[in-house]
Amino acid sequence: MPKITIHSLDELKDWVGKEVAASDWLQVDQARIDRFADATGDHQWIHVDPARAAAESPFGATIAHGYLTLSLIPHLMMETLDVQGGRMSINYGLNRVRFAAPVRAGDRIRARFTLAALEDIAGGIQLTWHALVEIEGQHKPACVAEMIARRYA
Repeated sequence: MPKITIHSLDELKDWVGKEVAASDWLQVDQARIDRFADATGDHQWIHVDPARAAAESPFGATIAHGYLTLSLIPHLMMETLDVQGGRMSINYGLNRVRFAAPVRAGDRIRARFTLAALEDIAGGIQLTWHALVEIEGQHKPACVAEMIARRYA
């Protein structure tokens, strides 16, 4: 997918309530899952033991940590959307997160971004983004998240 460029903070107002961008597909392989397990210390077998997961898991394979899926959203957004204007942007938090379906090792995911709300704050704007993380070939999303970012002029 081509990268979408928003040329100014004022231009963002035109996008409220609309889907702004969808990312390219990203494969979540076992190596990425293992690195996330190392970074977080979460080495539960369902994530890092392919043989045991194939034999004992209801998913038939290892699955990505839900927080790994969530943590990929900013990367997918930065690869997809270039918002110009302002001197910095910060993650302000999350309102809701749901992990609706597991991401199996080897699955490809992508994210769709809708600008749910925009409000003025001291020195900038606050953006509420709805992110929907899809799994290629599946109907149920991997993750649905409402993210808040602040962008300062």
